[in-house]
Amino acid sequence: MQRRKLFAVALAGALATGGLAACGDSPNANKDAASKSVDFLKIGMPNGTQTENHNPFAGTSSANALGYKWMIYEPLTMWNPVKPAEPAKPWLASEVKWASDYKSADITVRDNATWSDGQKLTADDVAYTFNLLKSNEALNANAIPFDQITVNGNSVHVTFKSAQFVNQNKIMASTPIVPKHIWEKIADPATDINKNPIGSGPYTLKSFTQAGVVLDVRTDGYWQDLPKVKELRYTSYADNSAQTTALASGESEWSFVFIPNYQATFISKDPANHKIWAPGVLGIHGLYINTTIKPFDDANLRKAMNMVINRADIFTQAEAGYFHPQIDSVTGLPAGAGDAFIAPEYKGKTLTPDVAGAKALLQQSGYKLNGNTLTDPSGKPVKITLTDPAPWSDYQTTLEIIKTNLAEIGIAATVDKANQDKWDQNVQKGDFQATMRWTNGGATPYDIYQTVMDGDLMKPIGTAAQQGNFGRFKSPEATAALKAYANATSDADRTTAMNAIQKVFVEQAPMLPVGSDNVGGAYSTKNWTGWPSDADPYAGMQPTQPYALDVVLHLKAANS
Repeated sequence: MQRRKLFAVALAGALATGGLAACGDSPNANKDAASKSVDFLKIGMPNGTQTENHNPFAGTSSANALGYKWMIYEPLTMWNPVKPAEPAKPWLASEVKWASDYKSADITVRDNATWSDGQKLTADDVAYTFNLLKSNEALNANAIPFDQITVNGNSVHVTFKSAQFVNQNKIMASTPIVPKHIWEKIADPATDINKNPIGSGPYTLKSFTQAGVVLDVRTDGYWQDLPKVKELRYTSYADNSAQTTALASGESEWSFVFIPNYQATFISKDPANHKIWAPGVLGIHGLYINTTIKPFDDANLRKAMNMVINRADIFTQAEAGYFHPQIDSVTGLPAGAGDAFIAPEYKGKTLTPDVAGAKALLQQSGYKLNGNTLTDPSGKPVKITLTDPAPWSDYQTTLEIIKTNLAEIGIAATVDKANQDKWDQNVQKGDFQATMRWTNGGATPYDIYQTVMDGDLMKPIGTAAQQGNFGRFKSPEATAALKAYANATSDADRTTAMNAIQKVFVEQAPMLPVGSDNVGGAYSTKNWTGWPSDADPYAGMQPTQPYALDVVLHLKAANS
């Protein structure tokens, strides 16, 4: 799963005033005054400006940014990361049958779905989408090794070059299916902005203007009951503070945003309706280090850096004591969700600041501490730039804490408050020294470690790596162990492979784990009810993920 890389659509006026008061071009804009009920939902993200791009495959597109692509395009199945062990439920596929070795799958495509232009959705569209990914590396963000793809009636038979046990949900629940009759006419699917998106979902694009993104519900042809929400209004805010202000005032009704002192700044403004739900999952956040840049290609230097990070300070000061729970295990696995996967040799071994130990390790490795300056074995001072988007206040505070921690062992760090679009491009291309970022997540820790260490995801510097190994970490052992886990046919073999994966992660420190992930959100029940909760955790709460469509379909007017 992708976390914050999902950007937002912003406008100069909204950013200047802290948000969007109303979409003036909407036929529903004045209904608030005439009635207590509304038929629109206001969704926001704190990601700054974004240009128009509705390409569902482009990692930096506005459609991916706000997640509105999932209201237009749909996956074959719907997976709930809050209950990762439960099977995904049928969506555009009425059934998916995997072979016992997970090298092939038979997909039965439902026969009652249509595209928003009225044409019928068929198995040919599903096959075309998979072939599109197979033949375009830039679109195949998860590096799925598609082999043969054939159609028989309303069934698609897909074979893969290797077992896909760990990629089931990436293939079936995270791939937006697109219409063949539209996309086969597109010259370059990787760069086309898809100006007039045609999808199978319940919404169509109404407008993309300086007033934000507006989606209208389809009038007919959707394969299941239409949502009660007739219009979705998306706005991007300049930063976390502006988004929080919009949530507190009711200007925004749903967002995934870090809120410092959330009880006082958000909940207390409308205790009856303002809610936060943040269920934890198997995903983590940490400091990725570009291992191609000297001296950070030295595992001992990275380990020493890992030893001085004060994760307790980050949790309390940067994450407000709730957003990204502190990671204690040296394996980087979150408490609770990851406990059952920790290798025997690492059980009970925790990450606690050890400045003296870090200095000793560095001295043994040829580094020298001259006053407040650490020099590498060649005699050069060790300096590093830490970068993250300026609007992400929790990450920025985290970087400042890490900067202070690194100074204790003589590493001079500077913090770069980057433009989000530029940051995302630089991280993907390997044009950075160190950055806080998330990992993918799934039903097992495989996705965490794959994001950090998989050699099959590694790209040359300058070539975008959309889904992982941003630090260009080269470890044949890690890559082999990840493959062994993915191809294992028994739990025992998976355990052996997982233990080997963790050994590389602990001993070579390609990424310094800091906090665990959540799939939560801040929302209001003033106008809409039916949100997921502890009592009914049917989906996650991030408005930028595939399950956001399932959430919208569950919503009902509060006064209904």
